[in-house]
Amino acid sequence: MKAIYPGSFDPITNGHLDIIGRASKIFDEVIVVVLPNSSKKTLFSLEERVELIEEVTKKYSNVNVDSYSGLLIDYAKKNNVKCIIKGLRAVSDFEYELQMALMNKKLNDDIETVFLMTSSENSFLSSSIVKEVAKYGGCINDLVPERVRVELLKRQ
Repeated sequence: MKAIYPGSFDPITNGHLDIIGRASKIFDEVIVVVLPNSSKKTLFSLEERVELIEEVTKKYSNVNVDSYSGLLIDYAKKNNVKCIIKGLRAVSDFEYELQMALMNKKLNDDIETVFLMTSSENSFLSSSIVKEVAKYGGCINDLVPERVRVELLKRQ
């Protein structure tokens, strides 16, 4: 079965990679879909995020990267995907993601959402926190892949 893991990934973190790696063991194919988020000001362009994700997920033979602008449920239907993967860090994530899952289910009853809990070592991690720590010179070595760390530091 094919699944999609959507997000803005600005930038991709070790928490995202944990979910991708675990999902790659469950599904035949995982498509990481980079989506624009109008409520966020991004540091990396859509193309840069796709390139970074492609590079740091090379070790997974069943992971592909794509981008899309529009409703995720439309992307899923166009690409014959029956499952959306969402990572959860805390109860607050669940409340928001549950609303999204229910809306997606209303839009297309054939597509399911699967929630994967983050590993405990990544439960505090978000792209926003990583950008903030990097901005003020904090250590981000264990928070993002090396290539992402280098690119983040270039922008500070």
